[in-house]
Amino acid sequence: MKIKTLLGALLALTSSTVMAAQQQQPIAIAIHGGAGTIERSNFTPEQEQQYRATLKQAVEAGYKVLEQGGESLDAVTTAINLLENSPFFNAGKGAVYTYDEGHELDASIMDGRNRQAGAVAGVKHIKNPINLAKDVMQHSVHVMLSGEGAEQFAKQRGYQLIENSYFDTESRYQSLLKAKKRLQQKQAASKDYQAAHQQLDSHYKMGTVGAVAVDKQGNLAAGTSTGGMTAKRFGRIGDSPVIGAGTFADNRSCAVSATGHGEYFIRYNVAADICARVAYQGKSIAQAGKEVIFDTLQPIGGTGGVIIVDPQGNISMPFNTAGMYRASKTSKTATKVAIYAE
Repeated sequence: MKIKTLLGALLALTSSTVMAAQQQQPIAIAIHGGAGTIERSNFTPEQEQQYRATLKQAVEAGYKVLEQGGESLDAVTTAINLLENSPFFNAGKGAVYTYDEGHELDASIMDGRNRQAGAVAGVKHIKNPINLAKDVMQHSVHVMLSGEGAEQFAKQRGYQLIENSYFDTESRYQSLLKAKKRLQQKQAASKDYQAAHQQLDSHYKMGTVGAVAVDKQGNLAAGTSTGGMTAKRFGRIGDSPVIGAGTFADNRSCAVSATGHGEYFIRYNVAADICARVAYQGKSIAQAGKEVIFDTLQPIGGTGGVIIVDPQGNISMPFNTAGMYRASKTSKTATKVAIYAE
């Protein structure tokens, strides 16, 4: 009887110790909705309020998952789903148009516990690509699936494929027409598609949504979703589905989701580089993020930003553009929503 009593006491003590540790472990989430030439003069007060309201709704929905003891992976997908479903951001419903006037979407997700990851690229009939990326991670033997193969996998997982026209929005279509006109004018002058595209305004080359989080178990996760680059051609794929470039998470360092001109983020392995500086050089996420975004990328023309969270619930959101749609909430801080370089 005494042994049973002792065992019961030990189990109760262990349980209370675990609960106390979880209560002490900070939780945090940060989201972004893209970076670029985002200035007050581009918005009416009503439009700005709509953007801020959507960012607030998304970050608080993700935080609620964490608050209720849910995993960081689920918090990330919950927040990103809301952004994908909004026409305001270049992901899901608000995806930009390709040169051929369609939509091709990319997404990726990573689990900081074990560096498991999943990604999809060039999908055309998936309402929420981040969900399919998560299924690739959890229910396939691969990391990245693309195009028709990714959609075949989706059908096996029970997804209902949607018409590509679901992603149509008038504002994105008008942006495409302007981009194509400028491309054609510049190409006529230079006789060089590459040179013409390089001269295209930066806001046509950027736009992504993403989230990073740490849960009560101290596990990190990161996810990124995008419609890509306006007027992209030839099945172009940016950094968003590339693990290490647009998305990275490791419990030993940090979780990162990037947004910007993807070609630079791929070549400089931005997300993984930030976490490597934290892991191997002992730098804070604020210092590591600043070095990569401002000291590495900016001098060579790489524009954009990142959101970062570490296991202690610290958040950093550096960007080298005029603005970045962003929001955050932690167990130590209230909801913060920002757009400009405030």
